[in-house]
Amino acid sequence: MKNHLFLLLLGIGLTSIISCKKDNTAINAETTEAEALKPVTNTSRKYTVDTTASVINWLGSKPTGTHTGTINITKGEFFVKNDTLETGKFIIDMNSIIVTDPKEGKDKMNLENHLKGLGKEDNADHFFNTNRYPTGQFDITAITADKNKTMIEGNLTLKDITKNIKFPAVIHINDTLVTINSENFKINRTLWNINFNSKSPVKNLGDQYIDDDIELKVSVSGKRKQK
Repeated sequence: MKNHLFLLLLGIGLTSIISCKKDNTAINAETTEAEALKPVTNTSRKYTVDTTASVINWLGSKPTGTHTGTINITKGEFFVKNDTLETGKFIIDMNSIIVTDPKEGKDKMNLENHLKGLGKEDNADHFFNTNRYPTGQFDITAITADKNKTMIEGNLTLKDITKNIKFPAVIHINDTLVTINSENFKINRTLWNINFNSKSPVKNLGDQYIDDDIELKVSVSGKRKQK
């Protein structure tokens, strides 16, 4: 009886571990050089980004733990033709970076300032240097299908560096609303010259390095102006 109970508990434990791993899996976004932007056709319907319902969630990791947070989207627009997302763009407010882990206190404030490059002048370019680069931008260049998933391709600009990234997302469109909810995906921050404590350009960091990959989840809504 004890052996049966042990095996049952072991099975439950393994199932839980496997489930957690699946839930925490984020794909690596395919990253290439910037692509040409698509023109907007005259027959497209315009949707304006609803900034109150749009956000980017991020997760950064290192050997000793992780940090999570959000970044706001300030404005943007999408264009729909024949009930299909044709193109669009949105602006990312880098000064809106918020750390949600820790949720409050001096550590939270210090980390937010470090990410923004505020405070010590020598630290300004460690991460996003928001005084010099206050905004980022994402421009959709294509919508494709891959293994029954919708893939968004677009030019991501951070610190005046533009790369094209490709990631899976769920897109819903009706006459008044467009919503885009990406799966969790990762980008390599060093491709945008965000090199602080990366093992790629800096050696012998021991366990003080920060992973090159930043995990992102993009949730954006756009509303169509009613006549």
